[in-house]
Amino acid sequence: MIKINLLPFRAAKKRENIRRQVSIFLLSIIFFIALMGYAYLSLNNRISALQAEQSRIQGELRKYAKTTERIKEIQRKIKEAQEKLKVIKGLEKKKTGPVRLLDEISAAVPKDRLWLESIVEKKGILTIAGAAIDNKTVALFMTKLEKAETITSVDLKSTKLKNLTQFEMDVTDFVLSCKTYSHKEPEEKVVKDNKKKGKG
Repeated sequence: MIKINLLPFRAAKKRENIRRQVSIFLLSIIFFIALMGYAYLSLNNRISALQAEQSRIQGELRKYAKTTERIKEIQRKIKEAQEKLKVIKGLEKKKTGPVRLLDEISAAVPKDRLWLESIVEKKGILTIAGAAIDNKTVALFMTKLEKAETITSVDLKSTKLKNLTQFEMDVTDFVLSCKTYSHKEPEEKVVKDNKKKGKG
């Protein structure tokens, strides 16, 4: 009977199994490291791309911020210019208003039939005193004044017949009250008038 010693064969097979397991383990570690490296590089590239995008957006925002500041500055200058223009127009109106008012009063006077004795203005209320040939001439004068752009209303305060002995003629003294463009109704009166209109 032949006897075969299998111990060396088994030992060799066992070593081969251990070597295979170690190789698989090492390959798994290498694969894991490679996978981690790929993930790291991919993530790093993604972060770099996001940082570049962030830098680009921040640059655009700075550009827009400068544009917005310019727009605000232009709007501020436009507002200042409008305010100055408003002041200038107001000054021009105050400057030319009285001159135009007097010119329109002068144009409304019937020539050689009516004479003005005094013109007094207070808070936009004009009091005109004078003399006319007759009541019709006073009425004509009032009608012309009502058509003037600088006068908003005309009221007859009084008329009085007066005899001019030196000229042997009668004239009509009159006093008119006119509201001009610069007259403003007191706030209390405006409120009362509005309430009256509401009741009506």
